[in-house]
Amino acid sequence: MVTTTATSSHHLSPAFPGRAPWGTAGKLRAWQQGAMEKYIQEQPRDFLAVATPGAGKTTFALTLASWLLHHHVVQQVTVVAPTEHLKKQWAAAAARIGIKLDPDYSAGPLSKEYDGVAITYAGVGVRPMLHRNRSEQRKTLVILDEIHHAGDSKSWGEACLEAFEPATRRLALTGTPFRSDTNPIPFVTYEEGNDGIRRSSADYTYGYGNALGDNVVRPVIFLSYSGNMRWRTKAGDEIAARLGEPMTKDAISQAWRTALDAKGEWMPNVLRAADRRLTEVRKSIPDAGGLVIASDQDSARSYAKLIREITGTKATVVLSDDTGASNRIDEFSENTDRWMVAVRMVSEGVDVPRLAVGVYATTISTPLFFAQAVGRFVRSRRRGETASVFLPTIPSLLGFANEMEVERDHVLDKPKKAGEDEDPYAESEKEMAEAERQQDEDTGEQDMLPFEALESDAVFDRVLYNSAEFGMQAHPGSEEEQDYLGIPGLLEPDQVQLLLQKRQARQIAHSRKRPDTEADLLELPAERRPVVSHKELLELRKQLNTMVGAYVHQSGKPHGVIHTELRRVCGGPPSAEATAGQIRERIKKVQEWATRMR
Repeated sequence: MVTTTATSSHHLSPAFPGRAPWGTAGKLRAWQQGAMEKYIQEQPRDFLAVATPGAGKTTFALTLASWLLHHHVVQQVTVVAPTEHLKKQWAAAAARIGIKLDPDYSAGPLSKEYDGVAITYAGVGVRPMLHRNRSEQRKTLVILDEIHHAGDSKSWGEACLEAFEPATRRLALTGTPFRSDTNPIPFVTYEEGNDGIRRSSADYTYGYGNALGDNVVRPVIFLSYSGNMRWRTKAGDEIAARLGEPMTKDAISQAWRTALDAKGEWMPNVLRAADRRLTEVRKSIPDAGGLVIASDQDSARSYAKLIREITGTKATVVLSDDTGASNRIDEFSENTDRWMVAVRMVSEGVDVPRLAVGVYATTISTPLFFAQAVGRFVRSRRRGETASVFLPTIPSLLGFANEMEVERDHVLDKPKKAGEDEDPYAESEKEMAEAERQQDEDTGEQDMLPFEALESDAVFDRVLYNSAEFGMQAHPGSEEEQDYLGIPGLLEPDQVQLLLQKRQARQIAHSRKRPDTEADLLELPAERRPVVSHKELLELRKQLNTMVGAYVHQSGKPHGVIHTELRRVCGGPPSAEATAGQIRERIKKVQEWATRMR
């Protein structure tokens, strides 16, 4: 199968007028028109459309549904959505174009006033035969919104297969066509590549890069904050570390949790910075809103309290198990309040177009969730709008931020154990962990203290935009930080890049005028302060030792002498304590010495 991308319709304008036969929207975007034409030409039973969050998947799907109903290809529509709020959102959107969906349907015959139903994946999981019978009785179009959710559990996937196998047509939609596991997604085609690995195959793809070029979505500015963390482990040990420094996976997780603790200084400082950014954005987008994505309900309430103290105004709190959550999202979408705090519920699909500033205050670290979360801020309403997302300096998150424009497919096969080839140290670290663990049933964990965040502070670290990094570290509330928080809310993408370059140049010039004794932060541009993982740092040290070993044979000097000379020339601590940037400089210097001797 050949996947069609939005480039097939780039001869059209990004908002190509809708044709009379569709009749469901004033105008269609180029990708929506291109996907419609492909579908109508091929008339497939199954069709997977992948479109970046904010691109307009709902409009495309309902336009297609209207066409299929109008041409009597189908007689009814079933929309399957991930959440209760989303099924109501689908019903409201469908009503605007003349398709009546019942979002409260549970069982029995459907009232004749409706053209179909809007249900959840969980609802299908409970009563798959009910929906199978409905699909068998009348020709049905099933729209599977965010189809990857059908792989959330084996029971949901099996229920979807059972319920919708008889459906006349199935339209699968997703903005994030990949999962963090290898659960197969129902009704999705997988094709085997040259490497023997099966990957999902979309029928039409409209990625973030295409949408950005068409001004359909906003460019995203990521503002990353570092800082010193101190916590007490379950064993009672006190540990201190700095966000962004190479650490083990466990240490990163604990430092991250410490940063997000509302009782420390990191969260209040980041929320204060995010609110200043929101104030700047509202100068050009008066109704712009902010969203804090929290890990749990207790944290959400604590963050809302901090926002009240910082801004003097109340934040809307959305908790997923709260009966009024859906109404509160709708109210926030329609009013001009500054902040909403939510636990996961607003991470996917929920349409609040005025959201322009976000704080990623959760420890969920999958590319799927990150993409969904950022997707809440990219929906563009007018040309020149930008989105700003605040996040901790965590290697995985910065990696996701730098890969915003990368299109992914869902990988079904993982022939090797995770990390088997990628991490040469994984096996030895696993053995060491086993050796340190008691081998009997009583591990002593029941006697350990709970994890406890002790203290944290925040430091502005860098700005990530369009796969590039800008800025030097700065204290919260400083002029240097304000330089980046004060970027105008309405800018063209190329203007954002140019402005960030100018701000960094100004920051560097200001730094050079100060005496070295006044520098209490690492005063290097972001590109010279790479954030690397523990594994990457081990690889760099290994590479340096290999290079030094080769130079030993070439020069006849001992290892220790070469390492000492490298420290003298390049500066910095011994290689075991050196940063990634310092090690890279030493590798470069050894290569330079070796080249001279040839």
